[in-house]
Amino acid sequence: MAAKRSGHACVTPRIPVAVQAPDPISLAGITSQLRPRPQVTVTTWDAEAPPQVALVVVDTVDEEALKTLRRIQRTTDCRTVLVTTDIDEQKLVSAAECGVAGVVRRSEATPEHLVHVISTVARGEGHIPSDLLGRLLEEVGRLQGQVLGPRGLHFTGLAAREADVLRLVAEGYDTADIATELAYSERTIKNVLHAVMTRLQLRNRAHAVAYAVRQGLI
Repeated sequence: MAAKRSGHACVTPRIPVAVQAPDPISLAGITSQLRPRPQVTVTTWDAEAPPQVALVVVDTVDEEALKTLRRIQRTTDCRTVLVTTDIDEQKLVSAAECGVAGVVRRSEATPEHLVHVISTVARGEGHIPSDLLGRLLEEVGRLQGQVLGPRGLHFTGLAAREADVLRLVAEGYDTADIATELAYSERTIKNVLHAVMTRLQLRNRAHAVAYAVRQGLI
């Protein structure tokens, strides 16, 4: 007879979450929302088991908030969720530079939504409000077209010529063919490849092809 499956076999471990808030009322409010949820465990920063996710509550992403986010990024291994009243695409970029992986507006911070975002971030993914994502993509496009593009740069960290060379490498061109295609000398192509591989720590052409695929160059 087959052994009965343990009733605990499919239990998902709770996500330990530490909450940072600017005042006792906000801290108590967020904590009271999270404590009854079976997916998470509210813990403290100095607990024996470190938190997996840091939930940071602020009114706006000002310098004080950024200092808090930088400290968490520097001193812990937590993934960070930011709950804020005021956020736009510029403030989102600043928060992302400080390690924020998820953003929730206070007006949308229901217990269900908070737990959803915490779970998403704990899996190594990210979350931002959909309308903010659209504006962020527009801002990225503007920066590429008006700021980086005229300087021959891309968000990938590649100059336009470097991107062209990597794309042709990925398509199977050898050095001579790339030089002909782009109207450069073979020496120039070799120098470009050497510079890119050194800067991006690419081991060989096959590694360069993999990088080109990941960056959407082909």
